[in-house]
Amino acid sequence: MRLGVLDIGSNTGHLLVVDAHGGAAPLPAYSYKEPLRLAEHLDASGAVSQAGIDALTTFCGDALEVAHDKGCEEMLAFATSAVRDATNSDAVLAHVRERTGVDLEVLPGEDEARLTFLAVRRWFGWSAGRLAVFDIGGGSLEIAGGKDEAPDVAWSLPLGAARLARNHFADGVPDAATLRELRRTIRAAIAKDAGQLLRYGAPDRAAASSKTFRSLARICGAAPSGEGALVPRALPASALAEWIPKLVGMSPQELAMLPGVSESRTHQILPGALVAEAVMDIFDLAQLEICPWALREGVILERFDHLAFVH
Repeated sequence: MRLGVLDIGSNTGHLLVVDAHGGAAPLPAYSYKEPLRLAEHLDASGAVSQAGIDALTTFCGDALEVAHDKGCEEMLAFATSAVRDATNSDAVLAHVRERTGVDLEVLPGEDEARLTFLAVRRWFGWSAGRLAVFDIGGGSLEIAGGKDEAPDVAWSLPLGAARLARNHFADGVPDAATLRELRRTIRAAIAKDAGQLLRYGAPDRAAASSKTFRSLARICGAAPSGEGALVPRALPASALAEWIPKLVGMSPQELAMLPGVSESRTHQILPGALVAEAVMDIFDLAQLEICPWALREGVILERFDHLAFVH
């Protein structure tokens, strides 16, 4: 069957069309995406603004039309932290459903971490041993770890790159004292529950997914995306530590010239780097291997597994 997966993230809306059958890799037949930046469309009360609702509704309607045009028999539609945490989440979902017919499922943070872990486990396989997975999205940071396909632990923290950019970098890079305080806040939030992962022992392999981690790895010397998904890529802690002071001093124009950084995400690079550095410090990781599969692929794989079981 041809399956459409509609992912409403905190930064981007993305429809992925795949040809589904049990045992298959979730490789795209077609991809359609738009930068929605919902995490930055939240007002002072935490509600998605009317502009954000309109952009989301238009994209969902267009994505449904694309899915039909591409012959999708089924569409799985879900939203993550920006919609999940919005104070008007129910109203946003109702508006999209009424105007487009698209019924978005809001994924809990733990499910987001669990499904991302499934995707990364399938990518690296059983040879990865005990696996730790980290994903920096626009609105949240997901952490999961375990030795099986389902993680032993999985949780989500409100430390997404877009969320931090909106809350702390709206007027540019803060002064040194404010940056130090933000760094402490990030680390305290991650360290609070770090024992959930560490009590099972050090991971045999630590991996990261998401655009933020991929961009940081590219800045630190990883191969460009044009070389294909099968090229090994990693984000070394030592290289990131050298780059962070440079990122602090760069203008948006200079950041946009860095490899792997899109102009629309320049303001998220430094906040994302602070979270990535904190993750590697707190969990004592020399590097994170970059996985090209993440939440969308996890959703697809779980659906593939269900199809294989049914048939």
